[in-house]
Amino acid sequence: MSNATQDNSRNAANNGVSPNRFGASLESKAQIEDAAILASGSEEGELLNVYRLVPVAPPNDARWEKAPSMGEVVVAARTAGDARIVAAGRELDFLDIDALPGEDMTTAHASAFRDEKAYTVIEIEHGRPGLQRGVLEGMVRVDTIKPSQL
Repeated sequence: MSNATQDNSRNAANNGVSPNRFGASLESKAQIEDAAILASGSEEGELLNVYRLVPVAPPNDARWEKAPSMGEVVVAARTAGDARIVAAGRELDFLDIDALPGEDMTTAHASAFRDEKAYTVIEIEHGRPGLQRGVLEGMVRVDTIKPSQL
């Protein structure tokens, strides 16, 4: 099913545009909130793994033009894929500040931490109790996105 609309005239072309906005409905907002809560923390007593994210792309690689290297980062996470999400989640997003493109556009998926050719993930400890899901060592910069109004 398409969200594309057209007026009711017989010869009107489908304009391919919908008045709907991603994340604007009450249901979408609730789903986004639920996902953020689920992804943000760990349950008490949950055993987490410790991962080191290490940049593997050479310094002159084009990947670093889009997302600068943050160096090595150590995180507590459930899986290697979750480690990438935890590290990327600490970066600033267009939705967090008044920056372009803003308005329903996220940059979370564009993080260098999520690119397997930019960063590799190495498990350094398995099943450690007493950890909170998040960054343990290293610095994840938040100045990678500039606000549109200074």
